[in-house]
Amino acid sequence: MNLKNKIVVITGGTKGLGKALASLFLNEKAKVVISARSKKELQETKKELGIEICVGDVTKEKDMQKLANFAVKKFKKIDIWINNAGITMPYSSIEKINAKQAHKVMEVNFFGTFFGARSAIKYMAKQKYGTIVNIISIRSFVPHPRSLVYSSSKWAARGFTEALRMALKPKNISVIAVHPGGIKTNLYDKFKPRLKPSDYDNRMEPLYVAEKIVQNLKLKTPKKEIIIKKENGLKIHFT
Repeated sequence: MNLKNKIVVITGGTKGLGKALASLFLNEKAKVVISARSKKELQETKKELGIEICVGDVTKEKDMQKLANFAVKKFKKIDIWINNAGITMPYSSIEKINAKQAHKVMEVNFFGTFFGARSAIKYMAKQKYGTIVNIISIRSFVPHPRSLVYSSSKWAARGFTEALRMALKPKNISVIAVHPGGIKTNLYDKFKPRLKPSDYDNRMEPLYVAEKIVQNLKLKTPKKEIIIKKENGLKIHFT
């Protein structure tokens, strides 16, 4: 896919992987709209990168509809929609899991993906084309016994993605699932050091993961499922 002049919408676009993706798409001469909850962070990112912004919470479908409407009003279409926003929670045994936090993880990681995809589809179905990219996780294949809720939220997102791909095939809308391994992410910024994953310092940089996602999209026929992991010198495995 030639990314020049493509209209790309990215949720969770002010930090980490989302911001790295926005920067790379700009390098490809695409038009980018990012969304996040923080107006301040969005304005800072707009000043830094020179992109369009729209405040929005992925757990609120009206916000995702507003984001889609904004992109189409500005650029007349949406070519690529990336459901990137996600959260995690500290490793814990099931007995010590905070139920309120658990609900929030499911709301962001699953329903955020659901609401984002549905908002994009409204316009992509009319266009009769489009690409939805769901950033999921390697945890959707390999769960962690002390990351029960996060793993479950990503399994749900993977199941939704696979079913959505089948549902949208007749509409000429592609659905791509991205499963990164561990990333050095801002999600852990608020965690106490002892609650961060023990392998955090050896995890992949967001830019590396973003490069692999863009690399896949630039293929003549992008792969529908990609796994990105750090192994023997940062090799990429496409499936």
